[in-house]
Formats: sequence, C-alpha cells, structure tokens
Amino acid sequence: MTLTYKAVARQDTRRVPGRGRLLAYGATGLLALLVLLTVSVSTGEMDLPASTALRALVGLGDAGDVLVVQEFRAPRAVAALVAGAGLGAAGCVLQRLFRNPLASPDVMGVTGGASLGAVALLAAGASQLLVPVGALAGGMLAALLLGVFAWRSGLPVTRLVLTGLAVQAGLAAAVNLMIVRFPAELAGSALQWVTGSVYGRTWTEVWGAGAAVLLALAAALVTHRRLAVLDLGDDSAGALGLNTSAARLQLLLVAVTLASLAAALAGPVTFVALAVPHIVRFLTGPPTAATLVLAALTGAVLLLAADLVVQHLLPIEGLPVGAATATLGAPWLLVLMFRQSSPVRGSGA
Repeated sequence: MTLTYKAVARQDTRRVPGRGRLLAYGATGLLALLVLLTVSVSTGEMDLPASTALRALVGLGDAGDVLVVQEFRAPRAVAALVAGAGLGAAGCVLQRLFRNPLASPDVMGVTGGASLGAVALLAAGASQLLVPVGALAGGMLAALLLGVFAWRSGLPVTRLVLTGLAVQAGLAAAVNLMIVRFPAELAGSALQWVTGSVYGRTWTEVWGAGAAVLLALAAALVTHRRLAVLDLGDDSAGALGLNTSAARLQLLLVAVTLASLAAALAGPVTFVALAVPHIVRFLTGPPTAATLVLAALTGAVLLLAADLVVQHLLPIEGLPVGAATATLGAPWLLVLMFRQSSPVRGSGA
C-alpha cells in the first residue's frame, strides 16, 4: 500500500459529514453575529434606532451619532469579534492536536505569557500602544518555554499539557508580583491584562489585530490537514511519512499565534477557547477543516455576546468581559474534568 500522509490529509478535507448541517450552522452563526453587531452599535448610554446606528456606522446622519458609533461602539464590538474568532480557532486546534478536551490557551500558558508581556511593558512605562505588542511577545515566550521544557521527551501530549500548566502557574505568579509592586496609578491599566477586556480599543489596534488573525487563520487551515494524520497516532503517522514532532510544533505555533493575537487585543479572556470546540463538535459532529472556520465564527459570537451582557445586563458597571467568561468557565471546567475522570474509574484503569 502506497498511502502517504498527504493522501490521508486529502481524505480528511473531503470528509465533511452533514454538509447541510454545517451550512445551516454557519448561516445561523452569521445571522447571530450580524444581530449582535447591530445591537452593539445601537445600545449604550444613548440608545439609537438600529437604522440610525447602521447609517452612522457608514458615516451618514448626525455628526454626534457618527462619532459615538464609529469611534466608541464599533471598535469595541469588532475587537470582541476578532479576539473571539482567534480564541475559538486556537482552542479547536489545540484540543484536536492534544486529543484532550481540557486543552486551551489558558492551560498551555499562552494567556499567562500574554499578561506578563503586557504588564511588563506597563511597568517599564511604555506607551499604551505598545502594550498589545508586549502581550503578543509574551504569548510567544510561553510557547517557547513550553517547547523547551517538553522537548526531551519528543513532545508527547501528556507532557505538553502538564508542562503548560506549570508554565501558566509560573507566569501568573510573575504577573501578580509585578502588580503588587505597581504604583497605584498603573494598577487600573494592569487590570485589563489580568482579567481581559475590549473596552477602549481603537481602530488602529482592531485593524492590525484583525489582519494578523486572518493570516493566522489561513495558516491554520493549511496546516490543519496534518491533524487528520496525527489523529491516527504518532506511530501510524510516522509510518505514513509525517515528521510528527515537526508537525506538532507547527500546529502548536499556529494555535499560539492565534491565542496571542487575541490576548494582545482583549487580554487573557478565559473560557472561550475551552468551550467553543465542544459546542461546535456537539452541533456539527467530528472535527474537520470546515469546523475550524465554524469554531472561529462561534468564538466571535460567544465573546461579543458576553461583552454585551457585561455592558447592559449585569448590575456591576465597568465589569471586564474576562471576569464574566471566567465565571462561566469555572463550572464548565469542573464538568469536563468530571466527564474525563468517569470513564477511567469505570474501566478500572
């Protein structure tokens, strides 16, 4: 048999179960996203009719309405969309790569690294515009630490996850130490990079992060085909000609880039990357390259909806979106851990 890993990858690309279901899910997600975007630009301290807000979004109508919509509401909404898409796709890649439903940028230390990079620049007195760059560099640093610490054993799944937990804990401790030593006037600025928020985003930040996330998503779609081969196990994948360690590192780099870009824009928002792959898998079936796009769409919808909730439905003014998603993520993580441990107990392993 002359089957190669490229042939297996092509089979995974053609294996799109329930095409109609995928299209229906995608159409529903796009509709939900459009509705949420409309609500985002229409509501606030001064509510606007949807038609007025949409006209203001394209520069038509009253100058005050245009200013409010274009400079304050729209950048925040699009920032949530971009960050959510990056987190959703990153979680999808990581969970399939590690074959572990608990894998996410939070577990792998990426969000801790992003927080450390941002807070370190704030502590050094850098411009606020450079802070997202520090967050991106910090996420990459976490990935580098993860690779270095796990390299000796050939990057097996279990060691990567455990090493990621250790890296996340160490980076979080470093962030807390910096904040404790912060001057009082910097503590508020640092809060965003500890909890996660899309408040105060500008079009410059949004367009830069949006373009980078699109490029990273394209890279994820290209490299995602190798996941079909890794699904067979390292021995089988190696027998088909795939360098498993190199492939895993490439996929890990793509996922970390997506998560780091999201963290650079919105801070270390939790729960989204963990939950999205489960939602998509439950609604659409086994993962394929098509579901990666749906994961990005679902992440965008989920984070934008969460931001609307903290803005308009919760009684606490100024609550960052990361605090709300973390509150949802804690019980979700407990449920996942319980479901993971139940088969083990039942099997007697």
